[in-house]
Amino acid sequence: MENHRAPFLGESRKPLNSALRHLLFLTLPLYVADQATKWLVLRNISPDEFIPVIPGFLNLVQVHNTGAAFGMLPNNNVFFIALASAALAVIAVFAWRGAFVGSPMRIGAALLAAGVLGNLTDRLLHGYVVDFIDVILPWYGHWPAFNIADSCICIAAGLFIVAGFVPEKKPLS
Repeated sequence: MENHRAPFLGESRKPLNSALRHLLFLTLPLYVADQATKWLVLRNISPDEFIPVIPGFLNLVQVHNTGAAFGMLPNNNVFFIALASAALAVIAVFAWRGAFVGSPMRIGAALLAAGVLGNLTDRLLHGYVVDFIDVILPWYGHWPAFNIADSCICIAAGLFIVAGFVPEKKPLS
């Protein structure tokens, strides 16, 4: 006889299964891509080098970031390790409870988990986050370097915002 836990209020097994699918098919491949690209950058690009991909617009670089986005709050690695660990725990609890309802929320949660996990891994392995994508905007100049994990986090934020504007489907009675 199988032992199943009772669903939380408003929860069904379908959201959990969907969340796990998103985890397997989005979070893990994006996490692997993030770590693989950072590994390649660390082995092939020196910190003082840049490789033009699209001259005047896109370069590959190696930047070590001990802070948050845009290098804010530098040298706070322990704080960001704790924050990322807490964020992953919250994402896991919310996913387990079926809080991510609808595709934008589920995809956003999977992307957020991939991004947070990718940058957390860097902080634990290297003591900094490896950033390598250098975009030059004509009206701004060099945008702060970023990586695949950062992109996942930003896209997740956008999806959560979109999900906030999508009306909830009412059950048919």
